[in-house]
Amino acid sequence: MKTELQTIAVRYLEAREAVKSVFRMESTYSFPAAANLYVTADRPVDPEKLEDCKRLIRSEAGIFSNFRGSVLVPLACKLALCEDPQKRWERASANYAILKEYFMRSEFLALAALLLTDSARDADVPVYAMRGKALYRRMKNEHPFLTGQEDSVFAILLAESPKSDDELIADMEACYRLLDERFPKGDSIQTASHVLALTDGAPADKAGKVIALYDAICDAGGKYGKNQELSALAAFAADGTPVETTVNEMLEVDALLEGQNGYNVFGYDRKMRMMHAAMLVSAYHMRGRDGIVHAAAQQSAVAMIAAQQAALCASIACSSAAAAAAAH
Repeated sequence: MKTELQTIAVRYLEAREAVKSVFRMESTYSFPAAANLYVTADRPVDPEKLEDCKRLIRSEAGIFSNFRGSVLVPLACKLALCEDPQKRWERASANYAILKEYFMRSEFLALAALLLTDSARDADVPVYAMRGKALYRRMKNEHPFLTGQEDSVFAILLAESPKSDDELIADMEACYRLLDERFPKGDSIQTASHVLALTDGAPADKAGKVIALYDAICDAGGKYGKNQELSALAAFAADGTPVETTVNEMLEVDALLEGQNGYNVFGYDRKMRMMHAAMLVSAYHMRGRDGIVHAAAQQSAVAMIAAQQAALCASIACSSAAAAAAAH
């Protein structure tokens, strides 16, 4: 295994355990996506600062706040990764106040409010909220039974795109139809199509890359899921690395994760483990083989960041489902 790739995998495992030590009572579904935030930022977890951010959220948000549910872990990690957590928290809260004028209140909307503190100027948030709502309505018109609260995150991210609304919807729908020919209908291919729409390129090329990666993993003896896992493969749509090389890297990381704490018989299954491997390889590709993000990697970075948000959304959904199941 390449040294840089192995380093990323080891740092991920360390970050996951460090995050878990601060949030022992939270769902285990949150930890991989949260740890990946640190891997992408190339920063180690500071447990003391993370603990402070957890206390900040709990002191500022009411007990029934959408900032205190399944979004708590990634939110605290995002705050801990910035220089001024208090200022970022205030910006996220202000963004949420704007977004809830256009969307139903939810943990996903709280996540979107936080993500906008990374990508948008405060003055632009109302514009993105309004455009995001228009895009969300069009998503709902195309797929009324599939489009839910989690799609508000992608509608808002897509609102920042330089593409027109018509171009975005056409791109999403073309990618959806192509993925629908290979994978079961459902939320998974809709989310993947959202990630793909954020990148340049022909829908046939982008969706074709997802299908080629999936088939190559299975042909090599790997196990990959057809549900929320697909969005991780969409991160490679704009990446120029050959499919065979990418899949070999995934298999190497998957082998390293196998047997590690959380990946044994009582932990994540093989499909989820391979998705985590794909997540780490996409971070490796974005940073480049020398560990530095290059201008040529910007399109891959856009897709990777979108896929990262999909992973956060999936962790929120899984955590909420697990909590609901435990309550019955």
